[in-house]
Amino acid sequence: MTLDDWLSNRWLTRHSTAPQEVADLLAVADRDLGDCRVPGLSPDARLSLAYSAAVQLATAALAAEGFRPGRAGPHHHWAIQSLAHTLGAGDDLVGQLDKFRKKRNVLAYERAGSVSDQEADEMLQLALALQQRVKAWLRSEHPDLLSQ
Repeated sequence: MTLDDWLSNRWLTRHSTAPQEVADLLAVADRDLGDCRVPGLSPDARLSLAYSAAVQLATAALAAEGFRPGRAGPHHHWAIQSLAHTLGAGDDLVGQLDKFRKKRNVLAYERAGSVSDQEADEMLQLALALQQRVKAWLRSEHPDLLSQ
């Protein structure tokens, strides 16, 4: 399936982005990655912040390709899944992020204290690696969308 197929299914909408939007999404990811390193935060909070950064990074890549998640449905799911089409991410990366999407949903809506320090650290490392990958991809594929 391609992103155009996703568009037909209304999982995505067409979107025209600008350098400022990409810069804003990257800045939100930077902020969240910084905030999740504040001493004393619970593992739940650290995982949630690192996960949020990863979603913003995926959304930036999707916007660069001319799309955004559709209004209906699981926005985070489509942003994460789109990494296979934008960055060419493999099932391992997408699968790990999807695992943390589900974990984050539990901690956000059902149960506090369900995240270990190890899981929070793993999500942080995943988000940091994704940040590097998205920035390199933008420099290579969409340099016109990067702020000078």
